[in-house]
Amino acid sequence: MAVQSILNGTTNNLEKTLWTAADKLRNNMDAAEYKHIVLGLIFLKYISDSFKEVYEELKNDKEGLSDPEDIDEYLSRNVFWVPSRARWEYLLDNAKRPEIGILIDEAMDAIEKGNPSLLRILPKNYARPALDKQRLGELIDLIGNVGLGDKENKSKDLLGRVYEYFLGQFADAEGKKGGQFYTPRCIVQLLVEMIEPYKGRVFDPCCGSGGMFVQSEKFVEVHGGKIGDISIYGQESNETTWRLCKMNLAIRGIDSNIQWNNEGSFIKDAHKDLKADFILANPPFNDSDWKGEQLRDDIRWKYGVPPTGNANFAWVQHFIHHLASTGIAGFVLANGSMSSNTSGEGEIRKNIVEADIVDCMIILPDKLFYNTMIPACLWFISRDRDNHKFRNRKGEVLFIDARNMGEMMDRRHRELTKEDIHKIASTYHAWRGEGGEYKDIAGFCKSATLEEIRKNNHILAPGRYVSKEEEEEDSEPFDEKMERLTKKLSEQFARSKELEEEIRKNLSGLGYDF
Repeated sequence: MAVQSILNGTTNNLEKTLWTAADKLRNNMDAAEYKHIVLGLIFLKYISDSFKEVYEELKNDKEGLSDPEDIDEYLSRNVFWVPSRARWEYLLDNAKRPEIGILIDEAMDAIEKGNPSLLRILPKNYARPALDKQRLGELIDLIGNVGLGDKENKSKDLLGRVYEYFLGQFADAEGKKGGQFYTPRCIVQLLVEMIEPYKGRVFDPCCGSGGMFVQSEKFVEVHGGKIGDISIYGQESNETTWRLCKMNLAIRGIDSNIQWNNEGSFIKDAHKDLKADFILANPPFNDSDWKGEQLRDDIRWKYGVPPTGNANFAWVQHFIHHLASTGIAGFVLANGSMSSNTSGEGEIRKNIVEADIVDCMIILPDKLFYNTMIPACLWFISRDRDNHKFRNRKGEVLFIDARNMGEMMDRRHRELTKEDIHKIASTYHAWRGEGGEYKDIAGFCKSATLEEIRKNNHILAPGRYVSKEEEEEDSEPFDEKMERLTKKLSEQFARSKELEEEIRKNLSGLGYDF
């Protein structure tokens, strides 16, 4: 079997091979449904492996002082307790039985009861008639071939790699809907490398499956810190996505305060009093259904009331509202946010710029996202630009044009390479005074003054400042561009109608009847 050959060390593509095998078992099932079946089983295998390792240790205690069935022995080691009928060996032994779906649901329920931190998180819909029980048994056999939660594989973060890879693949399979729970890893890595969340409160009010938090913890570990140096706060309005996030963090032992409610961050802010040191987020682009008509007088709209038809500047102001006095935010938005003047957005952007809290703007290459073809950019907002840790940057904004960066992974998807991420992040760090020499590079980066930005009508598109060319595709205000293109199309249509009438007239003169 391919999975077994990976385990024997013949290839490093475990994630890809495991995905290929698992996806073959999907048959005609929708990816959105299959996602929870597979990821739930992977999670169950992980905690069962972790449990089994401690169980064997306690069972082989030569002094006989330990009870391998004592739940406190596991909780004291920060290992999830797994009841006997929820352990992987039991499920594997019963994988070919037609009632395997019921057994898995019962296993998930028993695990939740024994581990309060997992309450309401695990999927429990394996018994439904539409789920092919033979294929479910085959999936259990497949996942059973891979060790996930033992000490050796924990040190390699094997489960983390598999889980993250599967999330990305499911996002791809689901298309637009998949983007609601997954932000491509290279974008998350860039955001984290830029803002450097060494220590403090990290917040994402639209957290999806929790990728921002996972990458923040990885950053801390790589730089000599430990889990717990940062505190995790989040909110998610989709309950199934919230469950994914909780599982994603649980498999890595990350404590978090992730809240769920149907209303979402605008209507029901679950962390109303939170002031975060770091904010990382990828909110829905150009969301027109954010219930803005109910929030006309909200305290968060310090820089202007956002239009009801587009939530972009509601998100921007929500982030700013939750930033601590020395906090920094890095987030993804549609390119239109840099130049649009529609429904007062230009005035809001102007007020934010004039408040002198915009630190850096990055325009991204295309094809980075699984869920949208809308061009995207990164905003970085810093509350204290005087000299908090770094040099005084008041009156300046760094613009970076990354449109020509990244490598195509296939015909539809591009990724920023490690070198790309390092080049962008180190340019920003040098500019804000962390060492290294910063200099403007035509076509790539430019440190612009507030006066230059005013002359450009507070448009924040990097093409206005970075490029040597007079006109750039993305430097024109979004609404002006749309008006120009619409007018051009109308003129072309009118000309084609005139031409058609002329042809008809000439043919009529030759005796043709219309």
